[in-house]
Amino acid sequence: MPAPPPVDVQVIAVEQKDVPIVREWVGSLDGSVNAQIRAQVSGYLVKQDYKEGSAVRQGDPLFEIDPRPFAAALAQAEAQLSQAQAQLGKAELDVKRYTPLAENKSISQEELDNAVQARLAAAAQAAAARATVEQARLNLGFTHIVSPVDGIAGLVQAQIGDLVGPGAGVLTTVSTVDPIKAYFPISEQAYLEFRRRDPGAPGIPAGLEFNLILSDGSAYPRKGTLFAIDRQVDGNTGTLRVAALFPNPDGLLRPGQFARVRAVVSVAKGALLVPARALTELQGGYQLATVDAGNQVHVLTVKIGAQIGAQTIVETGLHAGDRVVAEGIQKARDGAVVNPLPFVPAEAAR
Repeated sequence: MPAPPPVDVQVIAVEQKDVPIVREWVGSLDGSVNAQIRAQVSGYLVKQDYKEGSAVRQGDPLFEIDPRPFAAALAQAEAQLSQAQAQLGKAELDVKRYTPLAENKSISQEELDNAVQARLAAAAQAAAARATVEQARLNLGFTHIVSPVDGIAGLVQAQIGDLVGPGAGVLTTVSTVDPIKAYFPISEQAYLEFRRRDPGAPGIPAGLEFNLILSDGSAYPRKGTLFAIDRQVDGNTGTLRVAALFPNPDGLLRPGQFARVRAVVSVAKGALLVPARALTELQGGYQLATVDAGNQVHVLTVKIGAQIGAQTIVETGLHAGDRVVAEGIQKARDGAVVNPLPFVPAEAAR
C-alpha cells in the first residue's frame, strides 16, 4: 500500500523588524479644574446670570443672593466705625491736653494714665470696627457669585427663591475643559517595568505622547502629555492612577466621557514576528511548528512578547527567515513531512 502524500500546510517566513510597542488603557475624562460653586453667605437666591451648559470666563457672574440684608449690615458697621473713630479722636485730644497739665502738676499722673489707657481702648475699638466693616463688605461682595475659572458651567442645582448658604450644597460646577484630563490606571507590573527601564522617570517613560480613541472608535487628533501619577497603588485593584492632559480648544471632549488611551511605550529592535494564530498555548507556555528545508516539521517551545495586531513577537526559539506553520497546525506533527504552501491571511482570501 503506497504511503499517503504529505499533508498541505500554509507557512510564513519569520519577519524581523523594529516594532513599536503600544500599550492601551481604558480611561475617563475630567476637567483639568472642577470648581464647585457654593454660596459663601446665607440668603435667598434672586438671580441666575448665566446659561446652563455655556462657556464662562473667570469673573463672569453666575448667581446673585439678595444683597439688601448685607448692604444694611455694611451701613451699620460703617456707622459703628464712625462712632469708634470719633471716640478715638476725643481720647487723643484728652491725652494731648492732659500731658502738659500733668507735667505742670496741674492734674495727677493717674488722670493722664487713665487718658492714655482710654486712647488705647478707643484705638482697639476703632480697629475692631474697621474689621467689622471689612467683613460686612466681603459678605456683601459674596452675594454676587462669580466664576473662579474659565470653563463650562453645568446645570443649576438650586432654584430662584431658594435659601442658600455655606451648608446648602453645590449651586453648580464650572469645569475647565481646555486642556482636559484623561485618567487611566496602569498595573503595578507596568509601573515597575517602566521604572526599571527609566529610573529617573516618575513611573511613565519621559516624553511619552498619548493618543485618545473615542467611544465611536475615532481617533482624537491631538496628542496628550503626562500630567501626574497618583501617590499610591490602589490596594483593591493593584493599579496606579495616571492623568494625562489633552488640548481641547474646540470643546469636543467633555468630563465623564470614556476613551481608550494609547501610547507607544518603547520600540522592540529587530523583533521576530509570527502570526498569533501560529502559536499554541500549552500548560502556560507556547509552541509553534517550523518546517525545515526538507519540509520536515519541528515543534518548538518559544517565549513570546507583546502582541502587535494579528502578530506576536517571539523572544526566544526562532530565527529570522524560519518557516512557521500558520494554517494547518493540527496536521503538523513533530517529525512529519508536509507540503508547505504560502500562507494566505483570511482577509486576503476573501
